[in-house]
Order: sequence, then C-alpha cells, then structure tokens
Amino acid sequence: MLAIIKNLKGDKAIWGVVALLALFSFLPVYSASTNLVFVNDDGTTFGHLVKHAVLLFLGFGIIYAIHKIPTHYFKGLSIIALPIVLILLAYTLTVETRIGGVTANRWIKIPLVGVNFQTSTLASVVLMIWIARYLTKIKDVKITFKESILPLWLPTALVVMLILPENFSTAAIICFMVLVLCFLGGYPLKYLFAMVGTGIVLGGMFMFVLFKAPEVLPNRAGTWKSRIETFIHPEQADKDDLHQLTLAQIAIAEGGVVGKGAGKSVMKNMLSQSTSDFIFAIIIEEYGLLGGGALLFFYLLLLFRIVVVAHSAKTVFSKLLVIGVGLPIVFQAFINMAVVVQLFPVTGQPLPLISMGGTSIWMTCLAIGIVLSASNKTENLEEQSYDIDETNPLEVLSGQL
Repeated sequence: MLAIIKNLKGDKAIWGVVALLALFSFLPVYSASTNLVFVNDDGTTFGHLVKHAVLLFLGFGIIYAIHKIPTHYFKGLSIIALPIVLILLAYTLTVETRIGGVTANRWIKIPLVGVNFQTSTLASVVLMIWIARYLTKIKDVKITFKESILPLWLPTALVVMLILPENFSTAAIICFMVLVLCFLGGYPLKYLFAMVGTGIVLGGMFMFVLFKAPEVLPNRAGTWKSRIETFIHPEQADKDDLHQLTLAQIAIAEGGVVGKGAGKSVMKNMLSQSTSDFIFAIIIEEYGLLGGGALLFFYLLLLFRIVVVAHSAKTVFSKLLVIGVGLPIVFQAFINMAVVVQLFPVTGQPLPLISMGGTSIWMTCLAIGIVLSASNKTENLEEQSYDIDETNPLEVLSGQL
C-alpha cells in the first residue's frame, strides 16, 4: 500500500480531496441506505455499504490507471471512443430500465457483471476530450464557421440530441461546457455568439412547446414541465410534486447548525432518493450546516485545484482538457446542492463521489484521473509541431505528440 501511495503522480491536493470525499461518503450512504432496505425492501444496509465500497475501490483503480497515461494519448482515444459512445447512446434510447423507482431510457446493463451503465456520463467525458483536441488543432489557424460544423458542432449536436430526450440536465451541462471550452480555446467569438444566439432562440422555442404542447415532446417532457412549474410557482404546484422538496426542507431545518449526529436522520426513510439526488439533505440533517459547509468547502477546494492545474499546464490541449472534464464534476455538485436548498429545479444529478451510484462513480473517477494525468509535471511537456494526421488515431496514439 505504501508503495502505491509513493507512486502516485499529479496534484496531491486533488488526491487528498477526492480521498476525503470518498471516505466521508460511507457515513451518509450507510445511513440513508435504510430507505432502500426498509421502505423498498431492497437488500441490507451492510450489502449496500459493501457495494458502495467496491464501486469506490474500482473507481480509485480507474483513477490510478488513467493518471498514469500521458495526456496526449487522450487525443487518439477520443477519435476511437466518439463513434462508440454515439452508438451506445442510440442503443440506450431503446432500452427501458428501472432504477431506484425511476423508469427511464438512461442505462444499459453491462454483460456478465450485470451492472447498469449510464452512457451519457461517458459520452460527456469523451466529447470534452474531442472538443479539446479540435480546439488545440485550430489554435493557430483562421477558420470559417462552415469548416467547424463537421468536426465541432455536428458531434456536439449528435451527443446532445441523443441525451436530451431522457436526461435534460446532463444535456444542458454539456452545452454549457462546450461553449466554455470554445470561448477559452479561442474559437472565433462572432461564430460563438451566433451559436449562443441560436441556442437562445431554440431554447425559447423549446420552452414554448414544452408549456403549450408537451405531448409532442419526449415522454419525460411532462416531468420537465412539472419540475419547472414547481420551482417557479411552488404555491400552485401539486402536493405530490412538492413532497420530496418539502421533506428535504424539513431535513435541513431539523439539522440546524451541528446536526443530529451520524445515522440519526429521520427524513432518510421518507425521501425516496435519499441515497442519491437528495443525499445532501440527509448530510445536513445529520451533520448540520457545519457539515454541509465543510462539504461545500471541499468541492470549492477541488474547483480551485482544477483551475490551478489548468493554469499551470504547459500545453493548450492539457489546459482545455482539465477544464472540460474537471469543471462538470464541481458544477454537478453545486447543482445537486442547489436543488436540495431549492435554488434550482429538480434535475436528478447525484452528488459526485458522495451519492450511492453505479458507473456514474466510475465516470467521475475517469475524469479525475484525466485531470491528474494533466497535472503530472513529468508528462506535461511542451507541444511539438510534428506533421501528422490528427484524424488518424493510430498516428496520434503513437506518442509523437
């Protein structure tokens, strides 16, 4: 074990924050899992704890393996992975799965191991790498909008359109991160503003249709409409729609400043998503505002270290890569917390490294591993201008870059 720790590369602060978040997660997961056991009659609390431990253990294995890969190799891997994730996303829309009382076309079951895999989490990471690669390629080249449609906007549109029908919040996060990467990567502002304007128009049209004729939209359109209306006009919302948010408010109020203590939450057996989407409410109930504030501090520290790593990276690709895969982790945490305290409509986004989940933990660990790879100073060398075909993954993977 000591030999492994000594062999860890990259930003030690990120390693520390991730380890602390993972270790802390065992407390609320073990406590909140009583909801699954006694309300949903699903397994045992010890069984859920062991499952969470196994997922985290494998997740840290992913971090360790990925952080050893030189950052430039991800360029070639994205060329190979993007077509694969597009196929997986399309296939996912044909598979209906029920998890934690929620039925949706978001997951596929991994053969042999029987683990449910949310393909949108992998797709978002792969797309960010793909865009970072493209923006690096054109950083010193004057391009037209037409030239960027096929390599930039078409892959983005395909990924978003395949995710949107079943996972609006993830699709929205991806759109936002694509715009952030394009802005930071030097994509022509006139084209970027045009895309933002187009997005605003399309978004306005979507909202109009959502509220006037939701039946013409995907099956979950009714859920989106209900969540938005509940957030904007809670006094007019249906009691069933407000139920979970009301229980979360009660949990926060019951927690006070110092909380009730570990395992002493009462609302965990009433909140249907107490191990995932609303686990932050259980954390505040048991550990109070001090515990919730401490958790927020560690996510802010993670954000700070991600920005530091991006700033200190020596290559444009590494800088964009860190921002592209690192910021969504923290954004997801902030969105989860904002939902619980009713600063944001319900989204279904789990709390990274804390919520009990499946492969979403692994995809978070994949992103963290990539950030740590970019923070490894021995691999973070200046880019060299070799004349290679960047559309050929074999040439990119050859390590010439």
